[in-house]
Amino acid sequence: MEKFVIRGGKPLQGDVNIGGAKNAAVAILPATILAAGKCLIENLPCISDVMASLQILSELGAEIRMVSRSTYEIDTTHIDCTEVSNELSRQMRASYYFLGALLGRFGSGQVAMPGGCNLGPRPIDQHLKAFTALGAEDSVEYGQIHVRADALTGAHVFFDTVSVGATMNAMLAAVLARGTTVLENVAREPHIVDLANFLNMMGADVHGAGTDVIKIHGVDSLRGCNYSIIPDQIEAGSYMVGAAITKGDVTLHSVIPKHLEPITAKLRAAGCTIQEYDDALRITRTGPLHPLKVKTMPHPGFPTDMQPLMTALLTLAEGTSIVTEGIWENRFRYVDELVHMGANIRVDGQVAVIEGVKELRPAPLRATDLRAGAAMVMAALSANGVSEIDETIHIERGYENIVEKLQLLGADIRRVEVPANAITRAM
Repeated sequence: MEKFVIRGGKPLQGDVNIGGAKNAAVAILPATILAAGKCLIENLPCISDVMASLQILSELGAEIRMVSRSTYEIDTTHIDCTEVSNELSRQMRASYYFLGALLGRFGSGQVAMPGGCNLGPRPIDQHLKAFTALGAEDSVEYGQIHVRADALTGAHVFFDTVSVGATMNAMLAAVLARGTTVLENVAREPHIVDLANFLNMMGADVHGAGTDVIKIHGVDSLRGCNYSIIPDQIEAGSYMVGAAITKGDVTLHSVIPKHLEPITAKLRAAGCTIQEYDDALRITRTGPLHPLKVKTMPHPGFPTDMQPLMTALLTLAEGTSIVTEGIWENRFRYVDELVHMGANIRVDGQVAVIEGVKELRPAPLRATDLRAGAAMVMAALSANGVSEIDETIHIERGYENIVEKLQLLGADIRRVEVPANAITRAM
């Protein structure tokens, strides 16, 4: 176990390279199963969720070769198992993408109920609705989800709610189904488009990704390909908040500015100056922070994964801000940590009312989940003094080399090992 020790009060300044998108990678890696051949995947972020996905592929029978830190060759030709181990599948929510990929290729798949951060119930009913429409049967036994089908046939699926996971899983299952599948009320996030582009590179026939209707014409087989994953929208947004909350000057490289527009618009409204280039973006703040009203919504609305970071930033705004969470019901669990730092926040259900304070104080903090943990890091960087953040394993599920990248921006942050007996005493 490790903790982060942060001495805040210094502006972040300099350049940072943004890695591949976590939310795209964890769907594209299972999608390689559909190729039944070799895929070379570039720009993979070196994070625990990606490593777990690679390990699952290996245990299923794939041959994996590391080409570089961010590039892997994956040969799924000889996969001969359709059951994901319970231990690995419980490590992350995105393990359920193996259901769609295994079902699509083999007509059968088994995965444990999703793990990951505790943000509230994570129903997979919309995933199963899509599988059933395509001709599959499902059952849940001892926490294991089983899906099976003699044959998959194209179908019309209207999702009851907009779900990124269900949209991606339906795409994975449908690309090899006989006939045409029409998915309506789908998610439109950039990683949906990235998965569609990857599937099409393998020979699939997917149209409409990025809109609310996706049409998939089933093909007989797919082939391996080379593919580079898009930059991570949320990692980029996190460093943008870091620059804003510390009155810094940070240039982000290897980004797609259009993907960042919902974040950029709110940060500009808060008083930041943002310059956009072809594949880079510079953010600075010199004046006061303005209060905002923010509501998280499916893309192209403000992303839920940025909500804790934006809330941390708005604790320092001059006035009253209102943040409404429209996706996850437990996303405000981290608020007590900010209150420990002197923030003035009241939460009523899915709404947080934030009265800005002049400064945050250093404090012992806890990363309650991945994005909340990143918010704690940025809040600690703004506080004049030493803060310690425990349970950082959550943070490193989604942020590659976050300590090293922040150090390059001038932050005083370091990892410290926590002795096992200290953990025992804390319990």
